[in-house]
Amino acid sequence: MKAKNKIPKTFFIFLIASGFIWLLITFSKEYSSRITYNINYSKIPQNKLLQEKPLQELTIAIKGTGFKIFTSNINKKSITLDASKLTSRGNSKYYFLLRNQITSIKNQVPSGIEVLNLEIDTIYLNLGSLKSKKIALKPNLDLEFHIGYDLLNEIKITPDSVLVSGPENQIDTLRFLNLKELSLIDVKNDFTNTVDIEIPSSLSGLKLRLKKASISGEVDKFTEGSLTVPFTIKNVPDSINITTLSEKVNVKFVTALSNFNKISENSLKIECDYLATKEDNLNYLIPKLIFKPDYIKSYKIIPNKIDFLIRK
Repeated sequence: MKAKNKIPKTFFIFLIASGFIWLLITFSKEYSSRITYNINYSKIPQNKLLQEKPLQELTIAIKGTGFKIFTSNINKKSITLDASKLTSRGNSKYYFLLRNQITSIKNQVPSGIEVLNLEIDTIYLNLGSLKSKKIALKPNLDLEFHIGYDLLNEIKITPDSVLVSGPENQIDTLRFLNLKELSLIDVKNDFTNTVDIEIPSSLSGLKLRLKKASISGEVDKFTEGSLTVPFTIKNVPDSINITTLSEKVNVKFVTALSNFNKISENSLKIECDYLATKEDNLNYLIPKLIFKPDYIKSYKIIPNKIDFLIRK
């Protein structure tokens, strides 16, 4: 058998050494490049707040050895810019010049890196005055009640508003804040739940004194009742007399079981308007419930049309 040709180990050692020497020579040379830094803003006036997201990155033309440029890109840090000396452009628009901070910028780049140029010279900021305002809280409910049960009164939010601080342009447009959704099923008892207050992502500059609110509701079983109630007729001219076949109507209503015994004939007032009947050219009167207790949830008047005769 013929012996196989083997590549000597010294060849690989020579190849690796040659490559290492080439890298040393290449990285020792000076190059021009660009590097992009994230921006931090410092010393913004205490009575001012950012109303819009400012420029987040700054690209700098640099010069340095390949080693320095390579390590600068790997260990890239943020550049801090001083926003204390601002020039107004009117309203909430301000700016400052980067050339006035070139020394500070040079001191923040790694040693051995020469700053050649900044791609921009001006930083613009949208600043508003700090403002506080009480904002109403709005519930977001998904309630599924047990059969025959419902809310006895309106939902109660505690507190019903929250003190919000933030940029003037955001506070001025804010009318209410939503609470996170509260979802309850098979509800048949009173409830109280604590939920978070939601801040829209577009209004990230807001600060709230409270972050949560309580939602409570009184729940009761509801039942149906019926009453026979007399009605009156208004706006009848003195020259005519109106006669109806009946002087009462039947009112079916739904109310909480706890309030059922509070409702009587005197709790309801039914009225017909003869003038409305005449103006609409109708041959019947329309009974309307013009007064009822707040705890009557719904009702129906039977009949909803009343025939009449006119006697002069």
